[in-house]
Amino acid sequence: MCLHADKKFERFEDVTPELLKKEGVKLLLCDLDNTLRLHSEKEPADELAEWIFDCRQAGVQIIIISNNGRKKMMQKFCEPIKVPCVWWAKKPLSTKLTAAMDKYGFGIHETVMLGDKWSTDVLAAKFAKIRAWKVDHRRDVV
Repeated sequence: MCLHADKKFERFEDVTPELLKKEGVKLLLCDLDNTLRLHSEKEPADELAEWIFDCRQAGVQIIIISNNGRKKMMQKFCEPIKVPCVWWAKKPLSTKLTAAMDKYGFGIHETVMLGDKWSTDVLAAKFAKIRAWKVDHRRDVV
């Protein structure tokens, strides 16, 4: 098993609907903290909402799978953008990733995990036998 990311990007917005379509991705599992949002953001940024809309228009289902254990915060963040979320996923364990694939009926060749950490997101993807795409860790500008 190769334990490196299959693709690397600077930011989540670089993962375009066109790329997802070209790669045959129908289910995109996404980490939340420092991947799709800065840790300080309490609600989804407009760029994130637009990106999710565009991905949906391209036929891609997005599910947020996070190790964050704050259920209410996760639900409050995900509700306005209408994205299912899984909290306290315990990545690098792959159980929540495979459960999401089973629940939504997608196979390993149609699914990608997008995250910012090798030690959690990339490893969880590899254990689930799906592609791992890594983005640079988002940071607050001080």
